[in-house]
Amino acid sequence: MLHDRREHGEVCRDSLLESPSGARWFVLWTQSHCERLVRDQLVARGFEIFLPTIRTWSRQKGVRRTIAVPMFGGYLFVRHAIDKRSYVEIVKTRGIVRILGEAWDRLTPVPDAEIEAIQRIIEIDVPVFPHPYLREGQQVRITEGPLKGIEGVLLQSKPHKGLLVVSVDLLQRSVAVEVHGTDVVPASTAYRARVRSWPCAASASQPL
Repeated sequence: MLHDRREHGEVCRDSLLESPSGARWFVLWTQSHCERLVRDQLVARGFEIFLPTIRTWSRQKGVRRTIAVPMFGGYLFVRHAIDKRSYVEIVKTRGIVRILGEAWDRLTPVPDAEIEAIQRIIEIDVPVFPHPYLREGQQVRITEGPLKGIEGVLLQSKPHKGLLVVSVDLLQRSVAVEVHGTDVVPASTAYRARVRSWPCAASASQPL
């Protein structure tokens, strides 16, 4: 069994079970605080699972320390070409509510780009925090550094720096990382240019 475990997230799969042709990412909705329980059961059955986590402060027995918690509480991701048999095997897992979608043959996939953006953020180990889900704003692409190529919504937080908000549309959840203003261009722009003015929402200066 191969477990690719990182401090801020885990991608787990069975090294002997390759994802079938046509595999896509889907969202698993779990019961409260059952994300890891569901992950462990499905990994043991050979499914490729992605449970992104973030660090947060917790006080236990008077001691304050950071702990890893799911990035999207109540949700994790599975990559598989889901047919009726695998659907039944997944939904019978203890702690799972359902796979997001209308029916077993009409599930709603998550675009690969959204999962890849979250995975890249986890891999470089930058501070990440929850952010209100955004539908509108300046769509940008990072041009330099370890996050090069990632697209998201840019919000102003302080001079010369901004918050890149990366969203999973199906969940209507977002996370944010801080980026330098000179490292981003409008997503529709093919050439590198400095972003001199960024859109600013009233709530963006103080992330929730």
